[in-house]
Amino acid sequence: MARIGGRNSWIAVPAGMLCAGVVAALVWLALPMVPVSIAWIGDTLRSATAPAPTRTAAPTPAQDVAAGEQVDCRSLYSDDLWNELTWHPGSLLNQTHAEPATQARAFADAVSADVVVTCAWRFDTGGIVTTLARIDADASAIAEASLEADGFACAPAGETLDCSRTQGDVVEDHTLRDGLWLVSVETGWHPKAFGARLQREVFG
Repeated sequence: MARIGGRNSWIAVPAGMLCAGVVAALVWLALPMVPVSIAWIGDTLRSATAPAPTRTAAPTPAQDVAAGEQVDCRSLYSDDLWNELTWHPGSLLNQTHAEPATQARAFADAVSADVVVTCAWRFDTGGIVTTLARIDADASAIAEASLEADGFACAPAGETLDCSRTQGDVVEDHTLRDGLWLVSVETGWHPKAFGARLQREVFG
């Protein structure tokens, strides 16, 4: 076998043994990490195939009221609707327990409304007042006839009664369900599908 020019066996042999020793030392040092690596691979595979945990839905404001929990203005509005209201020019919110700002006085006077919260928004271009109140169980029985007598268009759906009316630049929406009365009065500015979005957030 021909020798490679310039190669010295007295240097090559010790160098090769040194390299082999380094490799052996690295293998020996890595041995404790083998079980850890196997466990990590197993956990990764299991988490990749495991079903996603089911999130528990947060209670609606209506459910909170039924459970005796506190409800504030922030809880009545979905995130997108809240942002739309707070960022509208001149936005100012006043949270109170004032009576509903409805013009359907006959119905308002006929029911014993226990106001949970009233959210009065003021803007440069008008305002919106939303009220959530407890009412007697039999109030829904007179609501449709009373509100329709005041010019509201009502649409009963199961245990829910929705009534709305537009007069000039004032839009008024009423929802009665589960012993609660949700009423909103929009003046001057009307966010898209405000009543439907509000009802969906409050009652689910």
